[in-house]
Amino acid sequence: MKLILLSGGSGKRLWPLSNDARSKQFLRILDRPDGRKESMVERVWRQLGDMGLEDSAYIATGKAQEEMIRSHVGMGVPLIIEPERRDTFPAIALAAVYLYSIVGTSLEEVVTILPVDPYVENSFFSRIKVLERVIRESGSDIALIGVKPTYPSEKYGYIVPEKTGEPDAAYFQVNRFTEKPREEEAAELIKQSALWNCGVFAFKLGYLINLLIDRRIPIHYDELTKQYGSLTKNSFDYEVVERAGNISVLPYEGYWKDLGTWNTLTEEMSVPLTGNGIVTDDSVNTHVINELGIPITVLGLSNAVIAASPDGILVADKVVSPRIKEVMKDMDQRPMYEERRWGHYLVLDYMTFSDGREVMTKRVSLEAGKNFSYHFHHKRSEVWTVISGEGQMVQDGEIRTLKAGDVVHIPIQSRHSLLAITDMEIIEVMRGHELVEEDRVRLGMEWGAILEFCLS
Repeated sequence: MKLILLSGGSGKRLWPLSNDARSKQFLRILDRPDGRKESMVERVWRQLGDMGLEDSAYIATGKAQEEMIRSHVGMGVPLIIEPERRDTFPAIALAAVYLYSIVGTSLEEVVTILPVDPYVENSFFSRIKVLERVIRESGSDIALIGVKPTYPSEKYGYIVPEKTGEPDAAYFQVNRFTEKPREEEAAELIKQSALWNCGVFAFKLGYLINLLIDRRIPIHYDELTKQYGSLTKNSFDYEVVERAGNISVLPYEGYWKDLGTWNTLTEEMSVPLTGNGIVTDDSVNTHVINELGIPITVLGLSNAVIAASPDGILVADKVVSPRIKEVMKDMDQRPMYEERRWGHYLVLDYMTFSDGREVMTKRVSLEAGKNFSYHFHHKRSEVWTVISGEGQMVQDGEIRTLKAGDVVHIPIQSRHSLLAITDMEIIEVMRGHELVEEDRVRLGMEWGAILEFCLS
């Protein structure tokens, strides 16, 4: 069995900690067994390893999240990169074609799709293993996992199974789907043994490859990437699942939660304060998550979430906190904080002048032993001031040591990279007419290969 974990999201539901560059799955606010903090994607990848599934798993994501994912789960994780952000149908089609034409996976292989960020027990992944057997025994086109509801929620879709005379059967045929019903309707669905749709499903690779052939969609990876922008921008549920003729569902009765809103996420946080601040004892069921250097103090305010990051500050009653996505839908602000495989950066200042020039100032943190790619820019120059730490820099084939107090000028099209010998802090001032992350031509990634390239 092959696993495809879908990593996407626009970051609005957990604003201001999440943004277009750092979606909810990358927030390090969950507790690890050893007491340290981890993100949702780190937790899921750790659980896959615990259950012996890591070697079968791939993460499908967009270019914008590539470095973030590698920062959280390592350089070795196999990624399937979307050429552009679309929806789950194009993403899953691309992943299937990658398995077929690049990996050489058999058409008889069962492929399981799941989100990258479910909050579950390890027993959930045991059920995922069972999906392969369900597909082979039932002859179904698609097999899903359905979570046994604990209350009549309006937030989830429901899977209604066929009524059978075998209530203890291992799996059931699906009768229909109901998307986010009102509470009263949800209660009636639960009486019909309906299950929450948790977005996990499996199929034989050949099922989807043949479907793509029928729709005249390329089944060779390179060709599909070229035509990716022309694929229907729609969900896999709508394009495939709801049109399938034979669907089974496998019930799961363990713990499962979608930590997609502040009120659900804070339920899984072990302490009321993360970061610098004070929460008084009479502030009942209030959580503060503070990424800023200044303290936040909460006095006598209950049932609230206060979240602060370089992107903004949220103060909300937990009950209404899910409205943040609607409230922020028209806000178009560049992310002020981003993580990379080498560390992270914080935007300190950004200015646009009347002649179109832009100036951006960042505080860049580069972790010891890690390096920037060897690259150059077409549209901007940079000036680095080293605040702390020591590193080795390559610029246009020349190698030198950088230490605190050094200033480096990097003109347009100057090729450069930096390896941190110790943790480094750098103030970077970028000047140009289009300061975007896409203005980067990479020539190498690994430090050894970069040195070899420069010295050859």
